[in-house]
Amino acid sequence: MTAQTSARDVIFARIREALRDVPQGPPEQDAPIDWEYGKPAGIEDVLGAFVDTCLDYKAVVERVRSADVPETIARLVHERGLATLVAPAGIDPAWRQAVQDGGALVVDDDPPLSAAELDQIDAVVTAARVGIADTGTIVLDHAPDQGRRALTLVPDTHLCVIRAEQVVSDVPEAVQRLKESVREGRPLTWISGGSATSDIELSRVEGVHGPRNLLVVLAE
Repeated sequence: MTAQTSARDVIFARIREALRDVPQGPPEQDAPIDWEYGKPAGIEDVLGAFVDTCLDYKAVVERVRSADVPETIARLVHERGLATLVAPAGIDPAWRQAVQDGGALVVDDDPPLSAAELDQIDAVVTAARVGIADTGTIVLDHAPDQGRRALTLVPDTHLCVIRAEQVVSDVPEAVQRLKESVREGRPLTWISGGSATSDIELSRVEGVHGPRNLLVVLAE
């Protein structure tokens, strides 16, 4: 280093030398990615991946034909020993009948039940808005077939029916599907398995933020 060359000049010279082979165009053109936001990701078996990730979250998943949904609901209600289920006003009447066929009492949310009343109910049965294969997440936008948020947060078990065509590959694709719900001002609830959390000592506690049990019926 000469008297006329400062350490700053040396550092900048080294930086220029290191960047000599870097293209001068826009950064996104340097490493183009063949991907567009909101388009399906490259998941070969979307429904299979959705089932697998739901199971990873310890959800119970029943993959059935659409015609078999009521029978499946009745069986799950009976096997789980559920005595009372709250049902949103907009659910399929056949699902309501299936709950009764399973031996449970259907409780209506009209007038709206209090949190204390919901806490005494075993489960809720709803439809869904979107399912995400990559994360095993079910998104509700609380349309009439899903009911208000409290119905899906307070009871201990959530029995959720989702149609195969509602399952998408990843979160960006799900967000595209949810645009209209957001424009309408609907709340969104994102569910990945039963509710569970842990404290700083990693003691696992279930059911704090929502239902402990998630029963998913995937209708194809």
